Amino acid sequence: MDMISRAARADYRNSGADAPDSLSTLLERLTGLVRRQYRLLLAIPLAALAIGALYLVITPPQYTATTTLLIDSSTLRVLQNQLQPQGDVPLDTLQVGSQVEILMSRKIALAVVRELHLADDPDFTSNRGPFGFLTGAAGDSSDDRELLALDQLMRNRAISRGDKTYVLNIAYTSRSPDTAARIANALADAYIDDQLEAKFRTVNRASVWLQDRINELKTKATSADRAVLEFKERNKIVDLGGSNGPGGNPGSNRLIGDQQAIELSSQLASARGSTSEAKARLDRVEQIQKMDVGQAAVADVLKNEVITRLRNQYLDLSAREASLSSRYGIDHEAAANVRAQMEEARRNISAELGRILASARSDYQVAKTREENLERALNDLVSEGQLLKHDRLGLAELESTAKVYHSLYDSFLQRYMEAIQQQSFPITDARVISAAVPPTQKSRPISSLVLVIALTFGLLAGIGTAVLREAMDGVFRTGRQAEEELGLRCLSVVPMADRKAAPGSKPASRKDARRPGPASVLASRYKLPSLQGTPAFQFADPMKRTAADQPLSAFAEAIRRIKIRVSLEASIRNNKVIGVTSSLPGEGKSTVACNLATLTADAGKRVILVDADLRNPTLGQSLTPQPSTGWLGVLNGTANVDQVIGFDADTGLSLLPVVLTEALLHSDEILASAEFAQMIDALRERFDYVILDLPPTAPVIDVRVALPLIDSVVFVVKWGSTSIASVRRQFGAEPELHERILGVVLNMADPKLLRRFEQPDVSHYGYYSSPA
Repeated sequence: MDMISRAARADYRNSGADAPDSLSTLLERLTGLVRRQYRLLLAIPLAALAIGALYLVITPPQYTATTTLLIDSSTLRVLQNQLQPQGDVPLDTLQVGSQVEILMSRKIALAVVRELHLADDPDFTSNRGPFGFLTGAAGDSSDDRELLALDQLMRNRAISRGDKTYVLNIAYTSRSPDTAARIANALADAYIDDQLEAKFRTVNRASVWLQDRINELKTKATSADRAVLEFKERNKIVDLGGSNGPGGNPGSNRLIGDQQAIELSSQLASARGSTSEAKARLDRVEQIQKMDVGQAAVADVLKNEVITRLRNQYLDLSAREASLSSRYGIDHEAAANVRAQMEEARRNISAELGRILASARSDYQVAKTREENLERALNDLVSEGQLLKHDRLGLAELESTAKVYHSLYDSFLQRYMEAIQQQSFPITDARVISAAVPPTQKSRPISSLVLVIALTFGLLAGIGTAVLREAMDGVFRTGRQAEEELGLRCLSVVPMADRKAAPGSKPASRKDARRPGPASVLASRYKLPSLQGTPAFQFADPMKRTAADQPLSAFAEAIRRIKIRVSLEASIRNNKVIGVTSSLPGEGKSTVACNLATLTADAGKRVILVDADLRNPTLGQSLTPQPSTGWLGVLNGTANVDQVIGFDADTGLSLLPVVLTEALLHSDEILASAEFAQMIDALRERFDYVILDLPPTAPVIDVRVALPLIDSVVFVVKWGSTSIASVRRQFGAEPELHERILGVVLNMADPKLLRRFEQPDVSHYGYYSSPA
């Protein structure tokens, strides 16, 4: 084979291998899968539905009743002490989850078992299988029956919380609707009773503990008060009241020294003010004494009635003196008398000012003396207080301790009173907002859900089994599969031929009166000098020439596809020598070779069919009469090739059989010999096509040694039988064979089964069912 032919085949394989699957291809594969496995795809889902229906029939119905609880602490807060903060404090989410766990506890379930006497109920004390059948009985012990009833109750109850709410749903499932409702309500009641009991026990324990602590704190507070009093007596500390007793606020107690210091400080401040005021008055009086009697400020400052009267008198006399002097003259006796009176008034004013000055000086001295005395007394108290500082610190510490004990005592006493109050109110945070009622419809099994699940699993199992079956098939089913797996062109899918057709059963329309007889055909085609002695044969096996006998059949059309491809190769690349082989025996390669040769010869081509299978020659055995010699005689020189060639009288096909008298030990040497090559070259020159019926490739190596003489190879694969892996191994071991293969033929396909895998043109066999 030339390089151009090899490159063309390589391009075809690469294009077939690398082309991505389109959507139409995928849909075609899926529809093909359904066509092939539709029985499985229907049987498994139907079986699953039957199993689901059987489960619904034999499984007793179950009923579920639900009680709804609300966790609400506002009811309890209403009755609590009014001193506590009011308002709706939201419940912690974790706290609600804790209530769910309490409801799911064995303690609650055991309380229900004992309350409803479930240990005596046969439905709770009998072990039942998954479908409700009785499989065992409880023991005779009451404890065993109680444990069985407890397990049964816990297995069938379900506790859930409403989404983002404080609502708890208590559900119980039973075969009896009344039992389901009764147990659901009993679980809620048992939970509420447990909460009440738990609160009572908690409050009771808290009350006892608080009472002990109160007595202890009372004793300690009394001891602390006694220590304060003893300390005061021992250190001669006397407080002046304002306190609430020994346990009162220490800041409100005032000791005598502290009180005296406060009072002296106040008196000292007052004395200093009085001294300053007396000093200022004294200075002013001295200043006024130096002033003239007639100035108005004297009376205004002193505000003294005597000074004011005398000054007014002085002013009146001064006015009279001025009037008399202007009228009678300054020396007049009346004016002189008035001036004498004025001098008398002046002396009286000065005497009064002197008396006021002496009084102011005396007041100043008294105030100053009092200030000095108070300041001296305060300094003495401060000095004495410094000496008592340590004793006072000890007293503050004792008073602080006493205050702490009194505060703790009051706090614990208040808590104790609150605990006593809570103990008197049987209220919990939980309340039933919806009691369970006997359900009217079963909760499980849900018929629609069971059937949907069964159908879904059936479909998945059917699809999975079908896909697994397809993946494990491992044989050739379609031409596309052969092309994808081997990288070669699929020449044709050949259906199984009708074995009922007899030799020579060609339709009457196929007899051509213009065709020359066999002798003239041989003479014109092969240019033989003489046809005397040329044997004429017929195929004893009708399968060997079915394509020629039934030219309008589907089998003939499939062989015709191979012929067309062989003709194209011959016209393009002058490929005349065509080998037909297979991977294993029994794949119908000889039948394909004979029908290809007869159909090509029947179309008017010069064709010779050479039996090249030296291990198991079938051509000579299928002819009648059987030939006496074959082409082995030509190779060893005992016969002439023209004497060995026979022909088919109906189609004009030349036949070159091989006749074995004994088994050949070195058949490969014969096919590799120069004589065999010369015979093939001679046939190449005289015929349009030389078709070699080669042995299979897996058992023997003869095909490999004959490859240099062959232009193209038609590889036959038995449809639905030959393993893909075995063919690929053959091609991997024989790369030269793979390069020379013209294409693959899927042989002996079952027409009915083939329609499940693909819908190629050759599958429309009804079109060829009768002559045209």
